[in-house]
Amino acid sequence: MDGIARTPVWHIWDGRSDGFHTLINYHKLDHAALQKLTCSYLGNWIQHQSDDAKADKPGAAERLGAARALQTKLAAILEGEAPLGIFVRWKPLKDQVQGWHPDLNDGVRQNIRPFLLAGDVGKRGAGLFSAIPLALKDKDRSAEPTGPKSDYPWFWCEDEPGTNPAGGKEFIGNRWNNVHLTLARKKEAK
Repeated sequence: MDGIARTPVWHIWDGRSDGFHTLINYHKLDHAALQKLTCSYLGNWIQHQSDDAKADKPGAAERLGAARALQTKLAAILEGEAPLGIFVRWKPLKDQVQGWHPDLNDGVRQNIRPFLLAGDVGKRGAGLFSAIPLALKDKDRSAEPTGPKSDYPWFWCEDEPGTNPAGGKEFIGNRWNNVHLTLARKKEAK
């Protein structure tokens, strides 16, 4: 298998074996594709389950509830509010994306984070996936070169930065990945 390119396919589901499932090609999951999945495909499933629930079909109400919960989580990822926004530690604050607009060059570890942090629907630690695709790292090894605090406040944090880090007095250079920037903070930086 060496040298063979593999297409990363994500299995997103609502947590029910008889519920909504979809396979998504990660390389094609841009804003429009996630919006189509959330509103059209999942929306149609929700309408079908709503009709079945009105007809008192067994399990329809439970499937409807799980699908609506998934739709809420996917809509939150589309919006990108913390903690479900994309964060790329090597990009300055002004270049952090608002909403679901992934840059494939940033890598799957950066772009998968919102789906894993949206809350487990099935397997513990898998987020919206049917299985745990990879383990997230809160901090990578080594240190970053000095960068301005106004552009990279997370590199100025000794402890885990959390949401909207301001940074400390000294440059630390920790390679934090688990940083959450609110949309307001991203808009302010632009």
